[in-house]
Amino acid sequence: MSQYDYDLFVIGAGSGGVRAARIAAQHGAKVAIAEEHRVGGTCVIRGCVPKKLMVYASQFSEHFEDAAGYGWTSGEATFDWPTFIGHKDREIDRLNAIYIRNLTNSGVELFMSSAAIEGPHQVRIAMEERTVTARVILVATGGRPWLDTTLPGIEHVVTSNEVFYLKRQPKRLLVAGGGYIAVEFAGIFNGLGTETTLIYRGSEILRGFDDELRGNLRAEMEKKGVDFRFDTIFTNIEKRGEELLATTRSGETLAADAILFATGRRPATEGLGLDAVGVTLNERGAVCVDHESRTSVPSIYAIGDVTDRINLTPVAIREGHAFADTVFGDTPRKVDHTLVPTAVFSQPELGTVGLTEEEALEVYDAVDVYATSFRPMLHTLTGRDERTFMKVIVDGETDRVLGVHVMGHGAGELAQVLGIAVKMGATKADFDATVAVHPTAAEELVTMRSPTRQLRREAA
Repeated sequence: MSQYDYDLFVIGAGSGGVRAARIAAQHGAKVAIAEEHRVGGTCVIRGCVPKKLMVYASQFSEHFEDAAGYGWTSGEATFDWPTFIGHKDREIDRLNAIYIRNLTNSGVELFMSSAAIEGPHQVRIAMEERTVTARVILVATGGRPWLDTTLPGIEHVVTSNEVFYLKRQPKRLLVAGGGYIAVEFAGIFNGLGTETTLIYRGSEILRGFDDELRGNLRAEMEKKGVDFRFDTIFTNIEKRGEELLATTRSGETLAADAILFATGRRPATEGLGLDAVGVTLNERGAVCVDHESRTSVPSIYAIGDVTDRINLTPVAIREGHAFADTVFGDTPRKVDHTLVPTAVFSQPELGTVGLTEEEALEVYDAVDVYATSFRPMLHTLTGRDERTFMKVIVDGETDRVLGVHVMGHGAGELAQVLGIAVKMGATKADFDATVAVHPTAAEELVTMRSPTRQLRREAA
């Protein structure tokens, strides 16, 4: 008989924790998992999934307008927020139930409770008011929205956790932040008819993405009606009746019905007892791990956003699966965190994989850039002034494709397929040798023959 109550205890039932628990159980381990909110985690309950449903909902305003260019006529279209939220909530409930069912069918014991680590092999389950033991503990608690608690009036704002449950659609919305969450929600509410203003301390949205891609997206969002205010922050927020008044560093006062703060996320490590048992955290509070996701305490591991490596759901799932195979399946596996494709469900959408032009120039002596911007065929009849942008970054010495960046309809879908090619080490010649699919926007990726610019590092 084992000296422990469980072979594995997982804290956090998001996508990564659930995958790790299920795979470990399939390998024969006795597994328990604790979750203080709802099973499914940020992505399923209050992140990627409901966000994407909101993106779809917001796009219909343009679809109705564009239909006229193709000969369709219809009556006045209206949007009902409570109806949509009700449908969205039912879908999230369905997914939550599936996650719970998959855990129980795998033989994983589920505790709907917060949990904290009391020792290298001890976990305190709050709702049970008892401590259990486990040979291995896995921390998979993800991240939480970060708020500047020193800002006067910060209690009046909502984050990406609460925005999905607003009782009413705001007529005027202020969005604080310039990352993908801020940009996506600015597009969503603008598409739903909300007067939307984005406030950002930087000079351009989406820091870390390709500079040319960032500029093109901002220009398209401005065409659609999003108001951008750069190089400023909020200094005070005041509630007057049902109205919020926000003052910026420049002295401007903006009125809104709701203020969404999307100013970053932090690893959810508070209250877990990690410091007390000797688990090393970095300056942002993230759990430090090695290539096997093991912490400084040999019996404790961590995966997903709580480690602040690449904060994407598919990466957390891979890390959870690799952990379970390595520790319980006798099949050591490492997760490759390079060349991870990703999408931003902005409007228009972004899809990207590999190095930006700026990153490539820091590493390579010769960089060839192929870029194109064009009006997509979809809008030749609608009259809508929306551009598609595509960019391929190439090593000028080896011809290997270093990165691809796309803005336009289906960019996220393209990023998934492009990720395969870039991951396999495709060259620009491989792209050129591929027959185009016509008529598509994607054919531009294999028909750009001449570089837009050739950048060369001067010899020292």
